[in-house]
Amino acid sequence: MVHTHRTMKGTVGTVATNGSAGTGAPVPAAVVAVASWLLAVAAVVVFVAARPALDSDQLFFLVDVVGAAVYGTVAGVILARRVHAVPILLAVASIGVGVAAVSYSWTQLALVRPELPVGFLGPLQNTTWIPGTLALFLVVPWLVRDRPADPVIRAGIGLGILTIAWFFWARTFTDIADIRFVGPVVAVGFLTAGHVEWRRRHAPDGERSGTGWLALGSALMTASYIPLAVPDVPWMLTPLLHLATQAFYPVAILAVVLRQRLWGIDLAVGRAALAGSLTAVLVTCYLAVTVAVSLVLPNESVFAQAVAATAVALAVQPVRMWLGRKVHRLVYGDGVDPARAVRILGRHFAGADSPDLLLGELAAGIGTALRLESVEVRRGGDVIARWGTATGPVEEVPVGSGDATLAVTAPPGESLGTRSRRALTELATVVDAGLVVLRSAEDLEDARRRLTEVRLEERRTIRRELHDGLGPSLAGVRLGLQGARNLVATDPDAAAGLVDELLRELDRQVDGVRELSRSLLPPVLDELGLTAALDELVITHARAGFRVDLQSDLPAGVSGPIAWAAYGIASEAIINARRHSGADECTVRVAAEGDLLVLDIVDDGRGLATDARVGVGTQSMRERAREVGGTVGIEPGDPRGVVVRARLPWSES
Repeated sequence: MVHTHRTMKGTVGTVATNGSAGTGAPVPAAVVAVASWLLAVAAVVVFVAARPALDSDQLFFLVDVVGAAVYGTVAGVILARRVHAVPILLAVASIGVGVAAVSYSWTQLALVRPELPVGFLGPLQNTTWIPGTLALFLVVPWLVRDRPADPVIRAGIGLGILTIAWFFWARTFTDIADIRFVGPVVAVGFLTAGHVEWRRRHAPDGERSGTGWLALGSALMTASYIPLAVPDVPWMLTPLLHLATQAFYPVAILAVVLRQRLWGIDLAVGRAALAGSLTAVLVTCYLAVTVAVSLVLPNESVFAQAVAATAVALAVQPVRMWLGRKVHRLVYGDGVDPARAVRILGRHFAGADSPDLLLGELAAGIGTALRLESVEVRRGGDVIARWGTATGPVEEVPVGSGDATLAVTAPPGESLGTRSRRALTELATVVDAGLVVLRSAEDLEDARRRLTEVRLEERRTIRRELHDGLGPSLAGVRLGLQGARNLVATDPDAAAGLVDELLRELDRQVDGVRELSRSLLPPVLDELGLTAALDELVITHARAGFRVDLQSDLPAGVSGPIAWAAYGIASEAIINARRHSGADECTVRVAAEGDLLVLDIVDDGRGLATDARVGVGTQSMRERAREVGGTVGIEPGDPRGVVVRARLPWSES
């Protein structure tokens, strides 16, 4: 019996559920896998015994053998973990192509040994492969989803089943051999691929990953049927086109299933896809070399087979390595290569609008790359970035040396593997960099806020001094001048005495204005440095009757932000001592100790009151120190008084 043109069966890796996953069926899974392999081995043994001449049917026979072995293996792996329509379809495909392969090889052996009966076994090579094979790209793509089927999905599945029934009827019971034979299959196949592409564009983010590959694979499987309706096509085109799609389609399905984590069959299915793709590529290589050499040397078939075998042997390791990288990248995404994932995540830094959004993008990138259920970035027990929703047990990975962690969950029913944990450890360094950016932004924002508060407080101080001090004083001087004017004609001596008193009041207010301006930023601080500015401060307070003992051990000309902060702290502390301590003097000691500028202001007054509250002056000193990374402490003196201690980072250079 002549073995007619048939389609090639793709090595499907794994598929998704469209509902809640059930439990596995280990015994049926083992039966399917063993039966498929027994059919494949039996077909090869019988084929070798028959030794038929090379033709296109043998290419389809090899496709059937590979399909039986790979479909059976993958169906067994999936059925052992999940009972679902898709692994059942894979089992149907594996048994169907296995029976077709045995049927073809047995008919070839019967041609050599006419005494062997053919019976019902002969026609099976043309029919048993149809249901499972066509279902791979007419039905399976509609089921690769994790949600219950809606009316559109049910309609697509029904249309695929009707198309398979039409093809089976036309192939078995009619003589249709033109476009009407495969037209419905091609039309529905492209419709299915188009729906998968629509899902890639419009489905929620969690359902898009890998669907582009599934759409392309479905389209290629569909296109492989077009030559069946085109007359005068070279005999090798159809089987070779099928062999090419077999190397791609299963990995395309794996890209969806494993990237979306729809099944818990991570490593085993990845290896099955690699083995199936490697087998398909090497078989194609073997056949291509054999045919090419046979065409050049038609009488040297043994030599052609030897050359082909040598070519395949030399290509095994390079092809395996190349396919291994491609399959793992496609199936496992960027998480298989932490260095690549780090580079991709690093690109988020340039495009993020804010540090908060940056951490959210990093969490989403990690969750997508490693196909996790959820990712949270935690700091000090607080969640500062989240991707996904956690429903299972949480595993934490430390981030940096602080109190930050990555809290992740695997999809339901799964757990993190060694590869995922190792990748998480690598990617945690990128998250740590994002946290550094966030902390820097928070520190900057906090510094801006404090600076704004200090400026507002200084403005309030100036306003209070002007409103409560200088303003009323000038108003009193004006009234005094008015009184002196009234006394000039009647009592010149009294008028002169009043004018003298007003002059002394003006001198006091001028000194107060100078003191206020110097407490903010004296010109001498920029011109001559901190020591000179403190000397001027000592002189100013001495005029007001308050003695300041300055003990400075600093180089001349020290200025800059640290000097400005030290001057502001000293000025505020001296004013507080003068106004509130009840003492007549205080001591100011300033020196450089290592990388610190040490400033102490000590008085021997009444000390800190038990009910004392932090005032504007104390807040101002602390803010000035914090702005430059220093500290200020206020503590009781020994045996009495108050000590203000400031420690500011400083370098002589």
